[in-house]
Amino acid sequence: MKDQLKTIANALKPDLCQISDFMYHHPELGNREYQAVQKLTAFLTQNGFAVTSPVLDMDTAFVAVYDTGRPGPSVAFICEYDALPEIGHACGHNMIGAMSAGAGVMLSKMAESAGNLSGKIYVFGTPAEETNGGKVAMADAGLFNGITAAMMLHPSSITQESGASAAMEALQFSYKGLTAHAAGCPEKGINALNAVIQLFNGTDALRQHVTPDVRIHGIISKGGVAANIVPDEAAAQFYIRAATKETLATVKEKVLNIAQGAALMTGATLDVSNYELSYDDLKTNPALSDAFNKNLRSLGITDIEPAKRGAGSSDIGNVSNVIPTIHPSIAICKTPLAGHTREFADATITDFAHDRLLIGALALACTGLDVLTGEIAPRQNT
Repeated sequence: MKDQLKTIANALKPDLCQISDFMYHHPELGNREYQAVQKLTAFLTQNGFAVTSPVLDMDTAFVAVYDTGRPGPSVAFICEYDALPEIGHACGHNMIGAMSAGAGVMLSKMAESAGNLSGKIYVFGTPAEETNGGKVAMADAGLFNGITAAMMLHPSSITQESGASAAMEALQFSYKGLTAHAAGCPEKGINALNAVIQLFNGTDALRQHVTPDVRIHGIISKGGVAANIVPDEAAAQFYIRAATKETLATVKEKVLNIAQGAALMTGATLDVSNYELSYDDLKTNPALSDAFNKNLRSLGITDIEPAKRGAGSSDIGNVSNVIPTIHPSIAICKTPLAGHTREFADATITDFAHDRLLIGALALACTGLDVLTGEIAPRQNT
């Protein structure tokens, strides 16, 4: 059956490359990916998927499903398609969208021609991974519940097994003080900026007393309007990361205490909010990962590096805390390039990247076939 998938994949290559290249030439920021969604959903609809869009009040989210009509396992391929400001698809999400949609269509055509596959094939369109990840809302709403397995493949400078990513919370600390003339009557003011500075001093001191996986980094997003006016409003935005969401919860409590202490020290009042959604840590499913790696090797890519724990975060972590999930990477360039650069964006439309796009989509489809046929039955990580 996998030989038949290869034939199907080769026939789809022009479409998949065209979709990826279109998104490269028309980059769109998170929650504004209208052209990308139109391109992907049109491709899925034309190939027999029932598409629902928008989803959960997210204009650029979609859920596409192909139902074989026979009860059985289900597999989800996850699309991303948001770009970065000014540097476009420097994280390769144009390729992610094309590979996941392509894998879904390959598997659906296999099911249609074979006539004996059971279950459902899902393709999820998840906006704004770089900022306010759509997967978080989808996972919270239960859209992944009951699906047997989920997967996506990330372009990179190396091919690597699915590993782990950090849990992350995005917190905004807004302090309110009282204005006064900074020279004439400073004693009448309450300096909100001083509170923010004490927040930074406190978190700097905390870094000595956390485990190596923890990252605390922030910016002052508001610090006053003029040097001769005591700032009555100041704000800071922080990312707090840790290897697990349990560790993250402990560190978050300490940072909140520091923030409250800064308010008490200065007399300012404090409001804490999330300026982006929180990401859970990625839990790679071993059985699903092994199956994907086996399929990738069978397609000629054997230089697969072992999994590593990344310091970054992704909303795929929220999916992995609900159902068995993998998030491996595939090399799309012959010489190493740093992600989130213009050079990496340009690499996504080379002939080499086009070849890897097809192999990646096919490896995903083959792994999906393993799920639908019962070759593997991944269990949710605990």
